[in-house]
Formats: sequence, structure tokens, C-alpha cells
Amino acid sequence: MSDSSRPQRPAYWLAGFLASAGLTHFLRPKQYDALVPEELPGSRRAWTYASGAAELGVAAAIALPRTRRLGGLAAALLFVGVLPGNVKMALDFERKKLAAPVRAAAWFRLTAQWPLVKWALKVRDNA
Repeated sequence: MSDSSRPQRPAYWLAGFLASAGLTHFLRPKQYDALVPEELPGSRRAWTYASGAAELGVAAAIALPRTRRLGGLAAALLFVGVLPGNVKMALDFERKKLAAPVRAAAWFRLTAQWPLVKWALKVRDNA
């Protein structure tokens, strides 16, 4: 890989991460349905599929050099947008007194949001 393509490696990794996450919304939607706040209108499954489609679309935008800058910004906004669902999951797991490793994973997922936002903004800035 040439030196000029090396700064784009994080973009390809982020696109792959988002594409994988987006696909799981369609392959295992039940786990995502539980993250959708009850206050949102419509069915939880519709929100699960919509967020999966959004992740796939953002992944495609990041993968294409022409739309990478916009895709990086969209990824950052997406990571901020799913924050309420991650908060809900962590609190639900605590309330249900699930196993400690499961609760710890939920809290880790919540704390991972800020590094994901920073990663997406770095991709945008390097586009």
C-alpha cells in the first residue's frame, strides 16, 4: 500500500465496521428491537431496519472517495443518534440484573460512542 493511501485505511475500516453492524440489523433484528425507545412512533422493527439501512448507506458513502467527507460526517451524526438506544440498553440490563459481563459490555458499548464519533470525524477530515 502506498503512503498516499495509508491515511484512507481508517475509512475502509470504518466502512467495514458500519457495514457489518448494518447487516446484523437485518440478520438478528430482535437484539436491536429492544434498544428502540418506546417513545418513538411506529414499530420497533421498522426503526431497527431503518437504522440498519442507514448504517449500510453511511458505510457505502465512506467507502467511495467522492462521498467520503460527507459519509464521515454522517457516521459521526449516526453514532450520536444511537446514543439514546445505548443508554437505554445499559439501564435496562442493570434493571433486569443481567449477568455482570453482559452489563459491563453494555456500559462499554455506551462509552465507545465518543471514540467512534472521533474516528468518523477523522475520516471526514482526511477525505
